[in-house]
Amino acid sequence: MANIKKIEGKTGTSYKITVTTGRDSTGKQIRHFKTWKPDRPMTVRQMEKEIQRVTVEFEKEIEQGYQTDNRQTFHNYALYVIDMKERNGAKHNTIRSYRDIFRRVDPVLGGLKLTDIRPQHLNRLYKSLQSPEERLEGVKATGKTGLPDRLKAAGLTREALAKAAGVSHTTVTHACRGEPVNGDKAAAMAAVLEKPVQDLFDMTQNLKPLSNKTVLEHHRFIHTVLDQAEKEMLVPYNAAAKASPPSVSRKTPNYFQPEEITAILDALEDEPEKWRVLTHLLIVTGCRRGEIVALKWSKVDLEAGRLEISANLCYSKDRGIYETTTKTGGTRYVNILRETVALLRRYKTSQGLLQFANGDRWKDTGYLFTQDDGRPMNPTSITAWLRKFSMRRGLPHINPHAFRHSVASILISAGTDIVTVSKQLGHAQVSTTGDIYSHVIEVSKAQAAECIADVMLRRKQA
Repeated sequence: MANIKKIEGKTGTSYKITVTTGRDSTGKQIRHFKTWKPDRPMTVRQMEKEIQRVTVEFEKEIEQGYQTDNRQTFHNYALYVIDMKERNGAKHNTIRSYRDIFRRVDPVLGGLKLTDIRPQHLNRLYKSLQSPEERLEGVKATGKTGLPDRLKAAGLTREALAKAAGVSHTTVTHACRGEPVNGDKAAAMAAVLEKPVQDLFDMTQNLKPLSNKTVLEHHRFIHTVLDQAEKEMLVPYNAAAKASPPSVSRKTPNYFQPEEITAILDALEDEPEKWRVLTHLLIVTGCRRGEIVALKWSKVDLEAGRLEISANLCYSKDRGIYETTTKTGGTRYVNILRETVALLRRYKTSQGLLQFANGDRWKDTGYLFTQDDGRPMNPTSITAWLRKFSMRRGLPHINPHAFRHSVASILISAGTDIVTVSKQLGHAQVSTTGDIYSHVIEVSKAQAAECIADVMLRRKQA
């Protein structure tokens, strides 16, 4: 049922069309609104016919699902989209990132109606996020050199301090190393040690602007929200699709040369068996670190020499260590070398002895790589261990992802087709592999051209 109200304003005559479509679960009437203003001079009769036509079209649009609710704000709709994504199985870290981004953009966009959002609103937001004055997000605290001694004097381990202060063990470690941590977390640790926070930390205001990459993540979130609004026919177009976010250049993947891999493998010989085997798997499989620590013995076929990659371990502040699907949500199988099989057989025996030694203390989780009591490993601990390992051995900085890039580079350079490489790495699309390793592919193409020339042209000339 439609109601038409004539409005006389300073800019001329307009008409407010209200269509009622029943009541919601609370008994409140559901109304849809549209304001129409003639774009040319009309007679009274022409005006009546035109407003009736516009009203009929508006009613049809509502029946088909196009609901132009001018009262719907970005704040309410963004929360609706986040909740919907969570219900539909979006990864925990994705939802957490959405909520963090929402808190930053809500003061600017939250009060705007969906239908009022324009590309210029978003462009101004992106510019402001890149301004240092807009990044006043709390204080950063850098631990003073005497902080580890203060822990010893208080009879506290890093783990005990983390538990008492309600922060992660990693946060305490960063603080003890003199690396910056959140000001609120520094205050919580100081309270446990019963010391003024200024005695333990140097406090500085964070004035660093957001990077282009981070601003682009904000843009993608807004795009996701408005894309859903367009799908539900709440807005005529996605304003984010017409905005101009900052560009981010793709970094050339960092990978190791064969001689560097050899040096790393040699240095691993004297390291604990767990880390030796874990790093070996990173080197030869190209798997992500979370996929390696998520491996269970039930997914390892030593007879066939094959790994089933179907899970990923993650860490978040609110959930701790938890298991989820792989990045693409699928399962893939990775063949392993006979040397790797032999290494895993010995390691399985060693882990069995460790389990026996721990007795009831051991948590039988089934994972290949665990903490000392059998609990799953935090994937970030791999990065931390490799950093210490490389410093201890005088090796170049080792990022676990660089092993993944190295595998891809070796396979492509050896002439392996891009589809096989993509499956090995677990990319959702072959195009992703092509984009990331385009530089290696181009080198491989050049080598192939030279090979053709050697066989077909230069041999004849010789």
